[in-house]
Amino acid sequence: MNGEKYKVEVKSLKKSMKVNPDLLEDVKGLSPKLLGRMKKEAVECPVKKTMISFLECFTCANFITRVKGVVYCKGEPF
Repeated sequence: MNGEKYKVEVKSLKKSMKVNPDLLEDVKGLSPKLLGRMKKEAVECPVKKTMISFLECFTCANFITRVKGVVYCKGEPF
């Protein structure tokens, strides 16, 4: 992959994380089933240095791609 600084593993959660409603507007075209699954996933964000919802990661400008449970991240500060 080009430009990735971090490879971050996606973790599955038993319960959904709270997600900012503005993020849901950004992913409006995704199926409800896929959204439900994404809400139950989290990553240890290398930029924010905290656990965040995968949906938040997915809408981030640093997100490059996700392959087999690993997120490729640019890792640039906002």
